[in-house]
Amino acid sequence: MSNIYIQEPPTSGKVVLKTSFGDIEIELWSREAPKACKNFVQLCTDGYYDGVLFHRIVKGFIAQGGDPTGTGAGGESIYGHPFKDEIHSRLRFNRRGLVAMANAGKDDNGSQFFFTLGSTPELQTKHTIFGKVAGDTIFNLTKLNETLVDTEDKPVYDQKILKTIVLNSPFPEIVPRVEKKTEKTEKLSKKKEVVGVKNFKLLSFGEEAEEDEEELIDVVKEFSGRPKSTHDVLKDPQLSSEPAVIDNELTDDINIPSSDQTSKISIDDVRSKLSSNSKNKKILPKSIEQSNEEDSDDYELGKDLKEEKKRKAEEIRKEINQIKSQLSKKKKDKKKDLDIDDTPSIPLLPINPLKQQYLENIKMYSSKKSDIPKKGSNREEFALGLLEKFKNKLHNAIQSTQEKPEKPSETVEEEDDDWKSHPLQFQKDDAVLAKDANKKDDDWFEIYDPRSAINKRKRELNKLNSKTDKDKKNKTLKY
Repeated sequence: MSNIYIQEPPTSGKVVLKTSFGDIEIELWSREAPKACKNFVQLCTDGYYDGVLFHRIVKGFIAQGGDPTGTGAGGESIYGHPFKDEIHSRLRFNRRGLVAMANAGKDDNGSQFFFTLGSTPELQTKHTIFGKVAGDTIFNLTKLNETLVDTEDKPVYDQKILKTIVLNSPFPEIVPRVEKKTEKTEKLSKKKEVVGVKNFKLLSFGEEAEEDEEELIDVVKEFSGRPKSTHDVLKDPQLSSEPAVIDNELTDDINIPSSDQTSKISIDDVRSKLSSNSKNKKILPKSIEQSNEEDSDDYELGKDLKEEKKRKAEEIRKEINQIKSQLSKKKKDKKKDLDIDDTPSIPLLPINPLKQQYLENIKMYSSKKSDIPKKGSNREEFALGLLEKFKNKLHNAIQSTQEKPEKPSETVEEEDDDWKSHPLQFQKDDAVLAKDANKKDDDWFEIYDPRSAINKRKRELNKLNSKTDKDKKNKTLKY
């Protein structure tokens, strides 16, 4: 990246595009590409790019937008005609995040622009670079690179510019062009609304429809602005236009109670309801007792069924407990039989003596384990006692070997306790001042030095001997 900072010139001017995939900050090269930058800033201040789609995205290449029609064939510059390319030697298509003008050919720049999504050296000297994506907003541009696209490089889901904000304008003379917008709005407001008119020349209408339409228009003119009664609408002489009852008479006939009276009435109603509820509660137990006496027979029948179910359940439980106790007894009996006799009285196969010895040793050591006490002071005393016994055994074994005379024998069979009487002896390595080189003992090492004169002579003699042998063989073959 260091070469980019060295090659690219400094920027002046900053614009932010609020898009559907995040913000994109664009820093402008207004000195190197003044026309393109002025065009872009003016269109941003006018809100020209608001709601405009990115109509073409080629993965790893470019993302093109700036056409209000969304087809790639629209868009106009602020100059009213296409302006010339502005190619600078220090600005190159060598990385992603560059902003350049899109065109259909040489000097054909309008409102469309594109972002580079990678290095695009094939576009050099063909398009005007006027800005770059700044800061961490470059990662939002990578999201645009990952959008789904159809066969015509058009995004499947719309990606568009929501809003444009000019943070730092390099052209102070640029002002939003509001006049054109106001003219358009005035023209739209001047347009009159066309009122629909019925064509009475058609067969479906006729003279009767014409007369009905005229009557309706007259009624609307007369009663516009006030409510209409059935007498007014229908013009029936049997219906009177005067109200049957005056509002004041209605209010006099109805006695509307005051707020004090309503509060008294409501309190009395609540008290009466509470008293009636309490009476009902007192009467209820008697009625329940009577109903219970009447339904006593049904109750007894249900009770018998429940008792029968309980008896059956108790019987089943007893049977289960008996079966469990029998199974536990059988298991205990099997264990006892195994402990008493591991081997059968009449063996079917001959017993291996090694296996029998192994089983006896296991029994012996298992019985010794039972004698060992558990953790505590007793166990420590037991361990010390075992140590003293071992010492005594060693002492007795040494004395017995000293008393017994040594008997020469061809085959010496060592007993299990013989190792106790063996003394510990080390090999004597006395210091030797020098060794005689003429005497070759077991400790003698052969030293062969290929650089010594004696060894060189030996090698030369061997070579000569081998040559003479070969010559002799060749002569014998010739003859």
